[in-house]
Amino acid sequence: MLEYENQMFLEVLHEDGLVITAKGLGIETVFANVLRAYTDPGNLIIILGTTNHDEQYFIETLQNYGVKQLPRVVTSECSSDERVIMYLEGGALFVSGRILVVDLLKNRVPLSLVTGILVYRAHNILNSYQAAFALRLYRQSNKTGFIKAFTNSALAFTVGYMQVERVMKALFVKKLYLWPRFHTLVNNSLGAHKPNVIELHVKITPKMLNIQTALLDIMNYVVKELKRLNKYLDLDELNVENAIAKKFHKQLQSQLDPIWHQLSSTSKQLLSDLKTLRALLACLTYEDCVSFYAMLNRLRTMEYAVKNSGWLMLDSVDTLFKNAKDRVYNAKSGELKPEANPKWAALTEVLLEIQDQNKKKGNGEMEKVLVLVHDRNICYQIKNYLTMGSNEYLLYEAMKKLSHKEMQNTSEKSAGKTPAPEEKNDDDTNEEQDTYVLTLSQKVIEESQSGSSDENQHQTLFEDCSQIAELDLTNVTTNAPVILIQSLKKNGDPTALQRSLAEHMPSNVIMYLADVSAVRQIEVYQNNNPSIDLKVYFLVYGGSVEEQEYLTSLRREKEAFHALINAKTTMVIPEDQDGKGEECLSLAVQADTDAEANTRKGGLPTQPEVPNTVIVDMREFRSELPGILYKRGMKTDPVTLQVGDYILSPEICVERKSVSDLIGSLNSGRLYNQAMSMSRHYTKPMLLIEFDPNKPFCFQGHYYASKDVQNMFITSKLQLLTLHFPRLKLVWSPGPHATAQLFEELKQGRDQPDAIKAAQIGADENKQMATEKYNTRIHDLVARLPGVTTKNLQAILNKGQSLDHLYKLTTEELTEMIGNKNEAQMLHNAFHEKSSPVEEKSKVNGKQTGVRGRGRRLFTKTK
Repeated sequence: MLEYENQMFLEVLHEDGLVITAKGLGIETVFANVLRAYTDPGNLIIILGTTNHDEQYFIETLQNYGVKQLPRVVTSECSSDERVIMYLEGGALFVSGRILVVDLLKNRVPLSLVTGILVYRAHNILNSYQAAFALRLYRQSNKTGFIKAFTNSALAFTVGYMQVERVMKALFVKKLYLWPRFHTLVNNSLGAHKPNVIELHVKITPKMLNIQTALLDIMNYVVKELKRLNKYLDLDELNVENAIAKKFHKQLQSQLDPIWHQLSSTSKQLLSDLKTLRALLACLTYEDCVSFYAMLNRLRTMEYAVKNSGWLMLDSVDTLFKNAKDRVYNAKSGELKPEANPKWAALTEVLLEIQDQNKKKGNGEMEKVLVLVHDRNICYQIKNYLTMGSNEYLLYEAMKKLSHKEMQNTSEKSAGKTPAPEEKNDDDTNEEQDTYVLTLSQKVIEESQSGSSDENQHQTLFEDCSQIAELDLTNVTTNAPVILIQSLKKNGDPTALQRSLAEHMPSNVIMYLADVSAVRQIEVYQNNNPSIDLKVYFLVYGGSVEEQEYLTSLRREKEAFHALINAKTTMVIPEDQDGKGEECLSLAVQADTDAEANTRKGGLPTQPEVPNTVIVDMREFRSELPGILYKRGMKTDPVTLQVGDYILSPEICVERKSVSDLIGSLNSGRLYNQAMSMSRHYTKPMLLIEFDPNKPFCFQGHYYASKDVQNMFITSKLQLLTLHFPRLKLVWSPGPHATAQLFEELKQGRDQPDAIKAAQIGADENKQMATEKYNTRIHDLVARLPGVTTKNLQAILNKGQSLDHLYKLTTEELTEMIGNKNEAQMLHNAFHEKSSPVEEKSKVNGKQTGVRGRGRRLFTKTK
């Protein structure tokens, strides 16, 4: 480890806390070494917050360190008995929050034996309800184990009020460790062995410059319109400079979510258009001219022209479309003549320079060049350019992406003047990969030197990076470098660059994209391998949006760390925030104080109360509600339920739906079946419609429903549901906290539910057969008769032959069938007592007139 990594490791090892590092500084290495320090059969370490890529990376890293007992991954495929054995065997376990919460509530985890919990990607803890719930359960029972949290996303703490304090409180840690790039120790460590960085400021073409200027003008118009229409909003951060940054739109959306329903449809469309324009800027920077023109053409539809916010009417749009077309077609003749990407020529020059330097060395070693690109689309683009040449590749892309009408207009003029693009092989169905390995083709060399593309004799070698050892390099001269083209996050793996650097040990890296994290990872790689004479070629469009985006990312991260440093100096941390004290306020539950108050009434001791139990379906642990119920002092019992989501009492069953789930269930008819099941098995079925607390508590606008779903459609469906199921209660809740309070009030004075019986309802084979045996209409008719309840319904259906048969039975026989004399009497009276309307007399102008009675006196019984 480097000096700053070692210091980071020692700090968090010595005392629990939250570690926040800048991107690319090797937090993975520190986390792996902390894991290595505790990986022992005598310890039980639980790791939360990791993805599949993270787990694979850490297991491979520890394997390289020579660790004998490697961490294991606990998945849903492991049975509950297998998980119990894994917990007892000790070691390090990667566990998802949902599995851990259920195992903790079922007492499958020996909490007293847990050495500690490591939390990765800790900035997500407020949205990862299961992980936060698991930490609370752990800290309530284990006061000695550690909690150590790690993240490299400083920007995540800039959104929301007192975000870092809230995260630390949820993690039960008191220390905050900050490691920005400008930290003195980091600067000194990475400055010891600096790679040789060669910045190549590529000049963009005049047409690209015109397009970029036009796009920025349009974005400026959209930003001004947003601010003009929403003067009451705090939109100081909204400007063109920030709008071109990668994650700004995500943060802006989270800021506007609570008031989204208050925004006009024009404002919402302006925000959508801003994202579209940002995507066009990125396409201009990284993609070729044909791909950009094809993307722009997709906006030239009547549908988009009608719904856009009006930017298509600006003068800059004419410049935008004209220059985009001129990059593909000759402005005078109209022939298909695509403009080559300026970075391609610069890339070729760099590769030729590396090849010449390798010749001069004459050491016979094969040079490896890592070309780092944005995504798999650019991987595919660069591979084809380096093997086909720019002209042939662009013509091939034009044939594939541009409309047949446009191609027809130029086919006659272009015929015979340009070579036809190669047809794709059947084997190359997966055209876009994350990695390619190849050598620079002779065709590209000649094209770059003389512009000639007549010869097509070149050796092309490209395979998946994992198969590099199997490449046939016999026809390649020793001074020809092997080129590895890789996307920044291969297959979505954030550690892909670290893996490639460690595996291939390249001495030349070409940065085809400007990325802060990648630059720092390369710095760390150079300092870990000082013997390698590393050269980094930085290809960037000078004075372009690409360069500005890179600088903006640096600035925003620096500002985020300054804000965190200020927060650290001013924040007040409660002494018991770590939860290790016996009287920790953050672990106190509301029910404890209520119980204590009850025991002191009149000075007389009271009998200990039965714990307030709520039976929760396993799938509901993906939501925040079970954790909130637990915090309010309720015992949550996880069970796989066939009917309902929450069982509050033997009579009350609740099906919880978010608004999006409600719309989907109404459309599919699933909600009807769920309501039928609840009505048959419970006397008080409830449908809980729970809104997002960050969004409006109403069906206003089209925010929740898509454009083809109208508000009247939703309400009319709900009305039909209540007509079909009169006993079904609709309960509306603005959020999970309100739902938890509602559950507490509904449970007052009621019996506690039985988990075993609740799990059997709907799953019992005899009841399923009985349900399927009878026609649903007859079933529902009998269920509505007086004296018939969910408890005796099946007995009546099984023993009763017909309605005529029930009519002939005496009260005693019905009592024997049902098992309840009062209910039998009610059913008997329903069959044998006649009812007729009565006439009520009222005086009108002194005369008595007969009118039909209303309300409860509508019918009177006659013998």
